[in-house]
Amino acid sequence: MLDNLTQRLAKVVKTMRGQARLTEDNISEMLREVRMALLEADVALPVVKDLIARIKEKALGQEVVGSLTPGQALIGVVHKELTELMGGAAVGINLATQPPAVILMAGLQGAGKTTTTAKLGKWLKERQKKKVLVVSCDVYRPAAIEQLKTVAAQAGIDFFPSSGEQKPADIAAAALDHAKRHYYDVLFVDTAGRLAIDEAMMAEIQQLHALVKPIETLFVVDAMLGQDAVNTARAFNEALPLTGVVLSKLDGDSRGGAALSVRHVTGKPLKFAGVGEKLDGIEEFHPERMASRILGMGDILSLVEEAHRNVDTEKAEALAKKLKSGKGFDLNDFKAQIGQMRSMGGLSSLMDKLPAQLSQAAGQVDQNQAEKQIRRTEGIINSMTAAERAKPELIKASRKRRIAAGAGVPVQEVNRLLTQFEQMQKMMKQFSKGGMAKLMRGMQGMKGMLGR
Repeated sequence: MLDNLTQRLAKVVKTMRGQARLTEDNISEMLREVRMALLEADVALPVVKDLIARIKEKALGQEVVGSLTPGQALIGVVHKELTELMGGAAVGINLATQPPAVILMAGLQGAGKTTTTAKLGKWLKERQKKKVLVVSCDVYRPAAIEQLKTVAAQAGIDFFPSSGEQKPADIAAAALDHAKRHYYDVLFVDTAGRLAIDEAMMAEIQQLHALVKPIETLFVVDAMLGQDAVNTARAFNEALPLTGVVLSKLDGDSRGGAALSVRHVTGKPLKFAGVGEKLDGIEEFHPERMASRILGMGDILSLVEEAHRNVDTEKAEALAKKLKSGKGFDLNDFKAQIGQMRSMGGLSSLMDKLPAQLSQAAGQVDQNQAEKQIRRTEGIINSMTAAERAKPELIKASRKRRIAAGAGVPVQEVNRLLTQFEQMQKMMKQFSKGGMAKLMRGMQGMKGMLGR
C-alpha cells in the first residue's frame, strides 16, 4: 500500500543532500516530485493542489537546524501536513448513548461493507468487551444475508435473522427491538449497496437512518477505487449525515490515494482501515502513524501495540530465560517464533510497519514468496520427531530423507532449513549475550530464509 509514493518521497530527500537551507528554488523542484508522486498514488487533484500549497507555505525559509538536512526538514513539513490532511488526530468509535448504540454501515456494493461490519463487531467485542448484534437489510443481493450470518459466526458475534421477502425498514425495526429487549451494547445495521449511486438506494438508506437514529453512520470505501472514491464519498456525504469513514482493502494492490482524499472531501474522520482478509484484519486509523508509514518512517507504535495484544508474553519470557541459562535455541523454539509472527498478521503486516531502512535490512524480500517459504518451513518441522526438534544434530542422511518425504519436499529443502536454523541459533546466542549490534548485522543472514 502506497509503496510507490513512499519510494518517490525517499528520492526527494536524497536530491536535497548537501544543500544548506530550504529555498524557493529547491522547494519548487522537490514539490514538483511530491506532486507527481501524489497524483500517481491517485490522490484527487484538488487535494494535491491544496496540500502542495500548504507545504510550500510552511517550508519556505524553514531553517535547517542541528543535524537535520534540508530533505529531512522538508519531510518534517510534509509529515505534518499529511497528518493534518488525514484528520490530525485519531477519532475513535462513538458509543456514548443509551444502549444499544446503533451503527449504520453505508457504501457501494463490493466495497467490503459486510466483511467490515463483522470485523468491527469482532473488534468491539474483543477490545471493548461489548455485546454485539448484526443485521443485514440487503434484500437485493443474492446471499448477502447468508454472507453476514457466516462472517458473524466466524467473528463470534450475534446475528439477527432476516429474509429477502422482508422490507429493509421492517428488518431494521425488528432488529432494534430485539437488541433493546436482549440488552445488546451495539447493533450494526448492514445496508444494501449498489454498483453505482442511484436515487432509490439513497432514499432507502435515508429512511433507515431516520428509523434507527444511529450514533455512528460509517461510510465504507474501497481504497482501490482511487479518484472514484472521492465522487462516491461526496455523494454519500450529501445524502447522509456521515460520522466517519472506514477504508477497506488498504492492504491490497492499491495506490492508496483514497486515504488522502476522502477525509479532505467529506470533512469526516477516517476511523478504521481494513488491512487484511481475515476478520482481525482491521486497525484504528491514526493519521500521524499513517503519515509516518507513507514517508517510510514505519509505524513502530502500532507494531508494539500489536505485539502487546498478540504475543504470548509467558512463552517469550520462558524463551528468554532458556537462552540466558545457556540451554540454547532448538527447532521447537524456531517454530514457536514463526507462530508468534503469524499471530501478528504475518510477515507482510510486520514489514509494512517497519521503517524503510529496516525493511531493506530484512532483505527487501518478495513477501508472497516469503510467506510460502514460512509455511513450508513449518511443514518440515512438523515432520520431525520430538527428539529431532529438541536435538537437530541427530538429523543425518536417513532422517533427512524421511522428513523430506513426510513434508512432501526435496531433501535439499530440509538441508536449507537446517542451515537457516543454525544461522538463527547464532543470532539468538548473540541476543542472549546482549549483543544487539551483532544481532542486527545477523539479520542479513535471514535473507535466504525469507527470499528464496
